[in-house]
Parts: sequence; structure tokens; C-alpha cells
Amino acid sequence: MRALVYHGPKNVSVDDVPDARIERPTDALVRITTTNICGSDLHMYEGRTDVEQGKVLGHENLGEVIEVGAGVDRVKVGDMVCLPFNIGCGFCKNCEAGLTGFCLTANPGSAGAAYGYADMGPYNGGQAELLRVPYADWNALVLPEDAREKENDYVMLSDILPTGYHGTELAQVGIGDSVAIWGAGPVGLMAAMSARLRGAGQVLVVDRQPDRLKLVEALDATPIDDSAGDAVQQILDATRGEGVDRGVEAVGYQAHDHQGQEKPGMTINSLIQAVRPTGRIGVVGVFVPEDPSASDELAKEGRFAFDFGTFFFKGQSMGTGQANVKKYNRQLRNLIHRDKLNPGLIVSHELNLDQAAEGYQRFDDREDGWTKVLLHP
Repeated sequence: MRALVYHGPKNVSVDDVPDARIERPTDALVRITTTNICGSDLHMYEGRTDVEQGKVLGHENLGEVIEVGAGVDRVKVGDMVCLPFNIGCGFCKNCEAGLTGFCLTANPGSAGAAYGYADMGPYNGGQAELLRVPYADWNALVLPEDAREKENDYVMLSDILPTGYHGTELAQVGIGDSVAIWGAGPVGLMAAMSARLRGAGQVLVVDRQPDRLKLVEALDATPIDDSAGDAVQQILDATRGEGVDRGVEAVGYQAHDHQGQEKPGMTINSLIQAVRPTGRIGVVGVFVPEDPSASDELAKEGRFAFDFGTFFFKGQSMGTGQANVKKYNRQLRNLIHRDKLNPGLIVSHELNLDQAAEGYQRFDDREDGWTKVLLHP
């Protein structure tokens, strides 16, 4: 089969690799029809993780079931399914508690498994013609009859829509709340959409890319351009000096200031300043335990100076961690089906698989207009 393979920093190519296949009775085999390039794929692409060479990338996957193992009961050949990026077993302590992003079975010795991602188990990704889906009855979300018609919407259920929603859940966004979101990439945009869904009265999204800021406006949120002035002050000005009720971090450890200098703690510390006393922050941007390619010694150890004194003095609280996709994806699927959500509106480019390397390069270069890239094997 053809698949997008990692060979080293900024070196990926579509190669012929052995076909994905059924390996256990609980597996399903999916023919991928849409798979996305995610912003977190760029951490690997840039060489900022220890992902192994030869890994097939891709954790935002949707397609048609073409074969099932003897132990699969619910999922059927011919079903269109969307796959959560995190792989769960369905029976460990964390999966039973709904914490499927931290499965204790699928990646032995670690909490959490995923397709095609560094340190998240031996699983290849879905930027390929075929994908093996472990524990298929548990992991595969079967889509309704309009799956083909709304494929660009449903594929967002694999990661960015539930992750954006998870950010608002961690921040406990409620009716009438004011919310500040750092980052107008795909996850930040989905957090803005989710904040509106949860009844937020004011949604402010910080970024500096003009194309992303235009999408913020399209989502009925207020863009905050941090290249035009201090973002924290702009938020304070927009909230009568009080600060927002809730904050969502959707950037992660490769945050940069408006001059292009990498500052891993900038976004979280900015949110501490922008969120009012007793407010709450949700962190869904990726942070890693170590980053040997970082520019300073603390960051190399996965650390940064945290403004804990202000955080404590203001009585704030914080929730962190990757999304437990299965906690949200069924309900969000139903909203897409009923035309209540259309996350596909952020899609900027649809490419065939052979164009994947170009898509990575242009998305990584933050070229104007390259906001969300879909691949169709």
C-alpha cells in the first residue's frame, strides 16, 4: 500500500509499504478515504520528537471498513467510520472511567496510545491507503448515512473537534462566560466553535496569522492580533479590565512571540494574566516531558518558568491533557448530522496522498491560506 513515511526532520515521502492487515480477532481493517495533517504532526515533521524513522504518520482518520476480525461484533464491513486518534482497549481502569486518552493496555508501560505518533505505541498511522484499527468495536465511531456528503465535517471528530471541545470542558466554560483562547490553529478554532456551543457570551481568540484571524470572525468570535499590541492588555480592555472567566491554551510547547522567538511558557503565563481571579484554564496544546531541540536548558527538560505566584494569588485552577475523544465524539457526530455544527468550514486544502509531502512543507511554513489540510488516499 502507499503511505506517508517519516525519514527524518522535514523529510517525509509517500512510499510503498507492507499492507496493513488484521492481526488480532478484535481488529478491523479500514480503507482510508480522508486523513488530515494535524498541527501536532508538525512536531514530528520538524524533528522535535523521538519518532522513529520509517513510521507511517497520521492520526486523524476516516474511511470504510473492508474487513473485520472474528471477534468484532458491532462494526460491519461497509460501515463508514471515524477513528479517535487515541486508541483505547475499553476495559482498563482509565477506559472504564471514560479516560480513553490514557488507556493502560494499548501502549504497555505508558498511559495512552495513538496512531502514527511518537511515544504512543507501535501503531502506524492512517496517512495511507489502509489502516489497522485495534479493539475496533470500542474505537470505531460508525457514521450515519450522510457520511460521504459530510466527510470533511465528520473527519474532524478524529481529533481537533473533540480536542477543542475538551479545552472548553477542562476550562468549564458555561452559559454567558467570557473566554480567551490562545491560538487560532485548527484546535483553537474548534475551541471557539465549542465555546459558542456551550453558551459563552464572549469569545476572544489570540493569533497573528491573517488567514486564521479571518476564520475566527467567521466563527462569530473576536480576533485578537498579538502582533498589533499586547494580547493580554487587549483582552483586559475588552472585558472592562476584569479579565475573562475562562481560558483555553491551544498552542503548546512551540509557542512563539510576535518577533518569532520560541517561548514555551508564554501562552500559559499570558492566560494567567488574562483570566480573572478564580477563573479556570484548560490546556490542550501539546507539551512534552523533554525537548532536546529546544532553545534553552529548561525547555530541553520539558520545563518553563511558570507564573505560579500570580496563579495562586488569583485563586485560579487548571485542567490539562489530551482529549478523551470517545467522551465527546458520538454527541458531536449527532450535532453534525443534524446540521448544528459544520467544523469542515476551516478546511483550506484537499490533496491526494501523493501530494502529502508538499502539504506538510507548506502547512509547516505557515503559508497564507494553509489552515487545514485534508488528504484523500
